[in-house]
Amino acid sequence: MAANIEIKARASNFNRQKMIAETLSDIPGEQIWQEDIFFKISKGRLKLRIFDSGSGELIYYIRADSSGPKVSQYQIFVTNEPESLRNVLASSLGVRGIIKKQRTLYKIGHTRIHFDQVNDLGNFIELEFVMQDNTSKNEALQTIKNLMEKLEIQDNHLIDTAYIEMVSDNQ
Repeated sequence: MAANIEIKARASNFNRQKMIAETLSDIPGEQIWQEDIFFKISKGRLKLRIFDSGSGELIYYIRADSSGPKVSQYQIFVTNEPESLRNVLASSLGVRGIIKKQRTLYKIGHTRIHFDQVNDLGNFIELEFVMQDNTSKNEALQTIKNLMEKLEIQDNHLIDTAYIEMVSDNQ
């Protein structure tokens, strides 16, 4: 499985932090609307991400629920028929919940920076260092920590779980 080292944090000053990311990024910010449908499974998390373009990705991932940098192992299946896949998965597994968000994506080297405006939850920042064959975990951790400092993300801003868990907690 592919792997990331990642963190998720509540944004302390969303617009300021976004402006900082814009100056650091290798690419201009890309606006992406996403709907994530989470399905009921016994191990890890399974979500179908549907984009406003009509395409989708089925993403299975395993990640510890801890607030600091953590490993996320994942597999992605790309589909041009997300609604058909959604119907099959909903019928066979059941839907756990749905997360809708507007994401702005920036990239710095092997790191993806997500500025997420999540319906009913608020504004968040995710840092995902995409592991490469020649990259050490220490290098990834140092990159994440350096970006946290530059983006003014403090340890007390970190959250330890997925958006779907936060929605479940709010209900």
